[in-house]
Amino acid sequence: MKIRISWPAGHLTATLDDTPTAAALTAALPLGSTAHTWGEEVYFDTGLTPALEADARQVVEPGTVAFWTEGSALALPYGPTPISRGDECRLASPCNVLGRVDGDPRQLTTVRSGDPIRVEKA
Repeated sequence: MKIRISWPAGHLTATLDDTPTAAALTAALPLGSTAHTWGEEVYFDTGLTPALEADARQVVEPGTVAFWTEGSALALPYGPTPISRGDECRLASPCNVLGRVDGDPRQLTTVRSGDPIRVEKA
């Protein structure tokens, strides 16, 4: 499944894996929210409340599409966060891994905290 994430200065697509959280997200599309940034991560509330999956991870690759269950939020890291060690992408806590951004995740540098953000099926 591919999704499209849009904000005022750009958009990208991402490919989701077949996971319970990815299925819950795609079933809820389209959705709109307000973007927040935390270091080199964009996250936003989805209103969804999936359970933490067995393979949840806190350290992920740039461009990972993750779901932060503690914040009901989609998390899109593209570089270090305030708690990273070195250049790693360290999320606030373990997150469900849903898939990957297609192309360069640094496109997310144009997202500003407070931007409207929209997710829909691509």
